[in-house]
Amino acid sequence: MPFRKVESEKLAQAVVRQVEQLILRGILRPGERLPAERGLAERLGVSRPSLREAIADLSGRGLLVARPGAGVFVAEVLGSAFSPALIQLFGSHEEAVFDYIALRRDLEGLAAERAARAGSDTDLQVVAAVFARMEAAQDKRDPAEEADLDAQFHLAIVEAGHNVILLHMMRAMFDLLKQGVFYNRQIMFKNRTTRAQLLDQHRAINAALQARDPVAARAAVQAHLAYVEAAFHSHLRAEKHEEIARQRFEHERQR
Repeated sequence: MPFRKVESEKLAQAVVRQVEQLILRGILRPGERLPAERGLAERLGVSRPSLREAIADLSGRGLLVARPGAGVFVAEVLGSAFSPALIQLFGSHEEAVFDYIALRRDLEGLAAERAARAGSDTDLQVVAAVFARMEAAQDKRDPAEEADLDAQFHLAIVEAGHNVILLHMMRAMFDLLKQGVFYNRQIMFKNRTTRAQLLDQHRAINAALQARDPVAARAAVQAHLAYVEAAFHSHLRAEKHEEIARQRFEHERQR
């Protein structure tokens, strides 16, 4: 008969499974520091040797990293989604930017649809809270803060969809955007008119989600990213025109 004696799970393995789940679900984020050993052991209700065994297991598999004198951190696993050579290639070709925006439009539209259908009330409260911060930041006119809140808003929507594969894919993509691999997000928030339009677009996305309207949520996300694409086209065209103008000006000075 294909039965085996039931054995209780080792405490260290139970800790491993809990940390794995927290990382998988995106609750523990790359670069996040775990609580100090004594406090974490007490919180988990395990001995410090059991906790050390669990951390050694997770560190050996590349999920955690111990930094002497600093503590134990969630490994920067997102960076491994793309090789350094591919990241460099992305940043040196404009077509990669537009492919990136197109992929975001498809995936985030799906994520918004899922969030409207499957997100809990608490999930949608998180989205609404981030949007409220975006509204408050509008008066500060800090492009860096607005760009950061923009990323937080979109990731909150992905989180609300409760698909861990999509979540980690989008986090990897936003990590590259944060590094400036594709384009400088802050450019989008320097123009007053553009900033107002972006806020209105995010307002429409949030309203559709709060109304639990999956069709409207997807359409609002797609309209927003179509605007981002058009704005980036305009920015590239303006840069090229400015380069030509500088060449003409320099030529005139030398005549």
